[in-house]
Amino acid sequence: MFKVVLLDDEETIIEGLKATVPWGMYKCKVVGTATNGKDGLSIIRKHRPDIVFTDIKMPYLNGLEMLRELIEEYPQMQIIVLSGYRDFSYAQDAIKLGVLRYLLKPSKMSEIHEALNAAMIKVSGVPQTGHETEEKEESDGNYLVSRALNYINEHYSEKLTLQQLADYLYISSWHLCRVLKKSTNLNFVDILNNIRIEHAKRFLKETNLRVYEISQKVGYSDIAYFSKVFRSVTGLTPKQYREKSGKISQ
Repeated sequence: MFKVVLLDDEETIIEGLKATVPWGMYKCKVVGTATNGKDGLSIIRKHRPDIVFTDIKMPYLNGLEMLRELIEEYPQMQIIVLSGYRDFSYAQDAIKLGVLRYLLKPSKMSEIHEALNAAMIKVSGVPQTGHETEEKEESDGNYLVSRALNYINEHYSEKLTLQQLADYLYISSWHLCRVLKKSTNLNFVDILNNIRIEHAKRFLKETNLRVYEISQKVGYSDIAYFSKVFRSVTGLTPKQYREKSGKISQ
């Protein structure tokens, strides 16, 4: 397994990379993380990683200062910079130091994959084929969608937003929209409505709760809107669905 270290002053960025990148598929393992350059320097010297993802602006010792100390020590180590700074001078300095990629936050998942693939070619000498890369991206997308659907099923009764879901998955809302649409051919609102209505159907069949109570239980404060969505999904009003299921209408 190839060793990877992740460095960023934002813990959410580190957790996001750990959770969303399919490291095992690249034969990689995250062996250490740090939120400042000083600790990052120590972790890199301890683990001698093959690949490092690092931010530029970090406490105590910034990414460029850290890299200047490490490049000569570990010339084979591949560096991928993730920076929120669009100042071209940072990119120029990073390139001069020999970094492999300089990516701007928020980075698209396709950019992360491309950078990691390029790093793998450097450290292993074995290029990944286009087909293999596509399979990795598809697998990563399926994993994200599965986690997204599980989260919606657990929180459908709440005032759930696309941004809340994206934050949970540590990805941008734009990327989440794209992945959901590609995998399900539905947008976030349609997916959320479908899941809420499935739970509403269960309540209508299995309980004697009134329709307005069910509306509230599945996340709709407006019973008229709930009825409208229910009919658009099922072709029936909640009352008609309950009668058809054999329950007494409330």
